[in-house]
Amino acid sequence: MSNRSIGLDDALLAYLLEHGVREAPLLAELRRETAALPMARMQISPEQGAFMGLLVELLAPRRCLEIGVFTGYSALAVALRLPTDGLITACDINDDWTQIARRYWQRAGVAEKIHLHLGPANDTLDALLRDGAADTYDFAFIDADKENYETYYEKSLALLRPGGLLIADNVLWSGRVLDNGDHEASTKALRAFNRARIRDERVSIAMAPIADGLTLMRKR
Repeated sequence: MSNRSIGLDDALLAYLLEHGVREAPLLAELRRETAALPMARMQISPEQGAFMGLLVELLAPRRCLEIGVFTGYSALAVALRLPTDGLITACDINDDWTQIARRYWQRAGVAEKIHLHLGPANDTLDALLRDGAADTYDFAFIDADKENYETYYEKSLALLRPGGLLIADNVLWSGRVLDNGDHEASTKALRAFNRARIRDERVSIAMAPIADGLTLMRKR
């Protein structure tokens, strides 16, 4: 028995995936296709997708926000669990990667639930706020360039309704947040983001050691 989170070696991770993740066949196929890409490490893990999908089942959100789509695994994992009238506003800047995403969304029959905005996410978020969408979203997921996490967070929080849930990915950054010799901009941005969130009384917060680290925040 242990009263702390345990590390996962390859064998224990395989056990977790076999006994704890019901990955839809299309999600597994998308993950395999993405694994051949040079930036495959940017895709979320299957256990993270399962966790997010269960949260969506529990929350039954109607309006969702995703910042950072890549090849569409996280959006698909969420869309498959959305209520009939649920919608995702998805933001990304890469047409090549999102072409893969759109192909799988179409095959899964959820393409009409995902509105993809190609362009800088800050522009899309600003447009949503100008159009009166503040306090109207139920769920948000941030998984994009780390240097902009703080800005994405503030704008996403403004778009979330009170009680809405926001998830930030990569908050443990493969342990690099602890490496004082790592001065890369992304690492410094994540350290600053984590320091700010634990002090942010606008949200209830829990950091979970799932995949590369998730911070869950409920808007108060």
